This record gives sequence, C-alpha cells and structure tokens, in this order.
Amino acid sequence: MSKARRQVQENLKHVDLVMELVDARLPLSSRNPMLDKIIGTKPRLVIINKKDLGDDLEIQKWVHYFEAQGILAVKINAKEQQTVKKLTKAAKEVLEEKIKRASERGIQNKAIRTMIIGIPNVGKSTLMNRLAGKKIAITGNKPGVTKGQQWLKTNEELEILDTPGILWPKFEDQKVGLKLALTGAIKDDLIPKDEITIFGLDFFKANYPDELQHRFKLTDDQMSLSAVDLIILLTQKYGFRDDYDRFYDLFIKDVRDSKLGTYTLDRVSDLDKEDTQDDND
Repeated sequence: MSKARRQVQENLKHVDLVMELVDARLPLSSRNPMLDKIIGTKPRLVIINKKDLGDDLEIQKWVHYFEAQGILAVKINAKEQQTVKKLTKAAKEVLEEKIKRASERGIQNKAIRTMIIGIPNVGKSTLMNRLAGKKIAITGNKPGVTKGQQWLKTNEELEILDTPGILWPKFEDQKVGLKLALTGAIKDDLIPKDEITIFGLDFFKANYPDELQHRFKLTDDQMSLSAVDLIILLTQKYGFRDDYDRFYDLFIKDVRDSKLGTYTLDRVSDLDKEDTQDDND
C-alpha cells in the first residue's frame, strides 16, 4: 500500500487530472479513503464503472452526491465503444478553466494526461484495454515513464499513464468488508460465507424484495422469515440436506451473476442517516 501510494504521488506532477474508478454496486465502499490525502488538490474525475450491474436510480444519486462535493462523476460500462468519447468529454469539462487559460496563451489541442486509480476488481484492466484500443503504447523520452510504466494514447486528446500503482480497499468497517465480499471484490476466504449470505439476504429483503422472492420462489410468509431461517429453508428446498455451504455458494454466485437483478449495495440514504445520527450524538 505504501509503495502504491508513493508511486501515485511521484507521478501526480506528470498528469493533469486523476481518474478515480469505482464499482457501480459499491460507489463508496470501492473507494480508498486515503485517496483524498494522496492526490490533494489535483483535479479529479470519478468514473462509476459497471453501470450495467448497478441500480441506475441509486447510481444517479451517487453522481449527484459526488457533484455536491465538487467532483464530476460519470457512469460507464467500460466494455462499451463510446467509453473513450465519454471520458474525454468529461476530462475536458473538469479541466475547462485550465484548457481555456492554455488557449489564451496560444496552446491548442494539447493532449490531456491522466492516470486511472482504483482498488482491484473495479474493472481497471477492462477500461485500460478499451481506452488503449489497438493503439500502440507510447514510450520514450517523456517524464513519468519508468520501468513497467508507459503512456497509452487513446486518441489525439487523451493520454493515460499506465500502472501508477494499486490502491487496496480499507475495511475496518465490517459492513464494507461484507459488501466487497458479496460482489467478489476481495478473496472469498477473507470473510465467512455464512456472514456474507446473511448480509446479502437481509439486504435484498430490505431493498429488492421482489427480486429475491422471484428468484427463490418464496411465499409472502417465507419472506418474513429471518435470514438464518431462510438459509435453513432454502438449503432443504434445494436438496442440499444440511450442507449449508452449498447454499452459500449458490446464493453468492447468483448475486454476482445478477440473477437477482441489478443492485447497488451502497446507498446515499444511509449516509444521510449517519449524518442525522452524528447530529443527535
């Protein structure tokens, strides 16, 4: 982590802005909380990736949340063709004043230099491949190019510094760890699967009850059962006898494969509740 932090800080002077990549299912939990301190006042663009897996209504709330903090946010699916155009446009918007000042000094059409930062499994490799396309990576006598690093040219307007370092998530908060585990953002053996499944069932019961009921063909009465009782019921229903691990695996895989529909585990409304709680304290 300290090595990645050092790498990022060393390269900040070579870029015009930082692109922070987050998961649409975890717009807050997939952020590294140290990033604000690491990049300081450097202009930033938040990229909410995997929009096809997230709840569009909730994603839009996060876009507004970031914008309220003075940070432009854009939602994408890195696999889509228009990603390069969308991010180039957003980068220009973030740097509008800087580009305007450069233009007044006679500097025109200078490529925007950026680096993409994100925790593992937010889709950085997919995005980098989409942005680089079939272009040949630029290397040579340019500042910021060190061993294992290179500038990738996406088009005439955007250049990306590859591999500035990987920032890992911090999850002292157990709920953040459970969210990361449910989506597969961290290794499966870090948190017990029974805890992940109980968390997941409770979350879908509270936020996407229709999808949960439809997927597992539950009656209204069964939907009122606790998560633990649901696990017992469904393990028996699937013929797994007392092999609860088989149901844990099935449920977690179903969630990750979007068999229960699109979803976003982080909710802006939860932040509002926390703020209210802090005020009351």
